[in-house]
Amino acid sequence: MTPASNQLPDDIKTLKELIIQGFTHRDQEIALLKEQLKLLQAMLFGKKSEKAQSDGQQLLLNFGAAAEQTVLPPATTIEEETITVGSHSRKKRGRKPLSEDLPCEEVYIDISEAEKICACGCTKAQIGSETSKQLEYTPAKFLVIKTIRPKYACRGCEGTESEGPTVSIAPVTDQIIPKSFATPSLLAYIITSKFVDSLPFYRLSKMFSRNGVDLSRGTMCNWTIKVASLLKPVVEVFKEKILGSPLINADETTYQVLKEAGKSASSKSQMWAFRGGGVENTTILFHYNRSRAGKVAENLLANYVGYVQTDGYAGYNFVDKKPGQTHLGCWAHARRKFFDAVKAAGKDAEPGLAHEAIEIIQRLYKIEKNASLAKLSTEKVYEIRQAQSKPILVDFEKKLRQWQIILTPKSLTGKAVNYTLKLWKSLLVYVEDGSLPIDNNSVENAIRPIALGRKNWLFSDTVEGAEASATIFSIVETARANDLEPYWYLRFLLEKLLELKTKEDFLPFIPQNVNKQLISDLQAKHLNLNSRP
Repeated sequence: MTPASNQLPDDIKTLKELIIQGFTHRDQEIALLKEQLKLLQAMLFGKKSEKAQSDGQQLLLNFGAAAEQTVLPPATTIEEETITVGSHSRKKRGRKPLSEDLPCEEVYIDISEAEKICACGCTKAQIGSETSKQLEYTPAKFLVIKTIRPKYACRGCEGTESEGPTVSIAPVTDQIIPKSFATPSLLAYIITSKFVDSLPFYRLSKMFSRNGVDLSRGTMCNWTIKVASLLKPVVEVFKEKILGSPLINADETTYQVLKEAGKSASSKSQMWAFRGGGVENTTILFHYNRSRAGKVAENLLANYVGYVQTDGYAGYNFVDKKPGQTHLGCWAHARRKFFDAVKAAGKDAEPGLAHEAIEIIQRLYKIEKNASLAKLSTEKVYEIRQAQSKPILVDFEKKLRQWQIILTPKSLTGKAVNYTLKLWKSLLVYVEDGSLPIDNNSVENAIRPIALGRKNWLFSDTVEGAEASATIFSIVETARANDLEPYWYLRFLLEKLLELKTKEDFLPFIPQNVNKQLISDLQAKHLNLNSRP
């Protein structure tokens, strides 16, 4: 706001200082607005990757000691097929071979009998053969299962008024969706199409229609809600496994529900995600709630004891005050803030403090990558972190404190520095235990299908539908995390579903415990892997 003339000082020196301050403030505001504009342009039109290299050229420069190489025990490298050419080797290029598990039909193309006779009169002998492979596609096949139940009656009782006619018929087979034509295979396909492949029901309905099947999106939605209600015991088991694990990764993402009491159709609700169970029993749990308030996560984790890894969202601050819980920070989020500053600066900008910060964080990640490739024990990882990562962190904190003094707080680099220092205590926790991850990427990867699906099916119509989605997402993502193919696992589970009533009944069939060979046998049976398609 420009001051009135009677508010300006009469002293020329003071007036000059005031003018200079005004210009300085204006220049700072312009610089901040330009930085924000460049960041928005980069977000809209630039690459989303946060890799340290781009287009074959080094994004980051080496800064003295920061460029020193990390030394670790020899890592186990991934074997790749190579071709030796002279004095060097290179990766074999070309398409990957087709899977040996696919059904195969052999076609023989032989020469005529006349061509098998040589000009000298002798019969040519076969000395080998040449083989090539092509991939045939068969469109989806629908098969109607027609169940016929003969009825029987005693003709000798037809005229007896006291007894009446005696009629016998086999009982109706129980169905997951009573009085419908839905089978476990069809339900598994519908659920997988939406919650794994992100196909909205209206698009799936059109695909069915092209194959002569009339199936509305409303019907599919109702079926999914019904299946989800029957699978609630699985979610209860997941909650117990999550709360019993030494580490929980937590995150949340927006989710829109059209018909929710007290909220407009355009407002956003939240899908909360929790990952735990460790490597052997990985469990992913989604929980729908209209609110993003920290109380939602706090209530779910009320009795939990262990590490909770999150990003810098203030809603997770309750972890710092909860006895028995330790807050573990995420270095990927800290790094992302500095990447925003680099993007805003542009490719032609001189490397600055944000570049240096990223390079330092990359060194921490390099230590983690090498330790992972070497398949070191948690005890050895702890030793390496103490010996190599901790000194880097101590030096990095000193630099961040110095940068905080000289940077404009509202600049992107200034915001990144302040964000990192605000979370510094939680960002240091991972070096104190070799089993802890450096970032929260595992739960972010689990939550990605929701973000992808949101771009396709946009919203849930009701709260009931949103809660059903949380149940289905929990099951399919946990299945994927345990190396199960979602369709065949769901089909196997749904074929057993009517026999399962309690949590104890479900235990042998959850993704963490299920016998994978049974699912492979089911897949082999229906695909006829060793016969012609």
